[in-house]
Amino acid sequence: MGRLYLVRHGQASFGADDYDQLSALGAVQCRLLGEHLARHGLVFDRVLTGRLKRHRQSLQALMEGYARPLPEADVLAGLDEYDSDAVVRAIHPGELPRARTPEQARQHFRLLREGLLAWMDGRSQPQGMPSHAEFRAGVADALARAREHHQGHVLVVSSGGPISTAVGLVLDAPPASVVDLNMRLRNSALCEMVASASRHSLLSFNTLPHLDTPALASHITYA
Repeated sequence: MGRLYLVRHGQASFGADDYDQLSALGAVQCRLLGEHLARHGLVFDRVLTGRLKRHRQSLQALMEGYARPLPEADVLAGLDEYDSDAVVRAIHPGELPRARTPEQARQHFRLLREGLLAWMDGRSQPQGMPSHAEFRAGVADALARAREHHQGHVLVVSSGGPISTAVGLVLDAPPASVVDLNMRLRNSALCEMVASASRHSLLSFNTLPHLDTPALASHITYA
């Protein structure tokens, strides 16, 4: 059996006008992860990623740390993140300030949780986004493509929404649990699955082996 390694992107630019931009720390997180993967001798047969800028930048930083060739990435729409602003606006149409303070950040994530549950339950349809059933089907398709290489190792670089959805599919978890998984995912975190021709099984969730030292504790971020 092979392994599927799901990587959440590095720290992006939360609170900025353009969130979809890796921060300097986000690049360091991913570069350290690449070094960790190389140090453990992992060789990948396939690489899958989403279409977002932070996905591309995270993969590039990971490759710099990995310092050896990787297969050319297959770019899949099904690994793109949902639009968190659209999710919030669907249940809270009024203006909200950019989350530049701790209280504004807490308010954002409270509303995001409510909005995600409404979207998943079919009580809202965020503008410009697919239905949740379509979003979920895109993630399921990415898992199926990964299983085409179930005897080897597959690397996926994506976001918290698709990764938590993938874990939810494997565990047959209810929507509220999937949202909880989504909110707990840390930047550059690894989720590992064991792969067979017919299914994936969860092996680990939300680990940071590349940041697991006191000296790197300040590198652990969530947004």
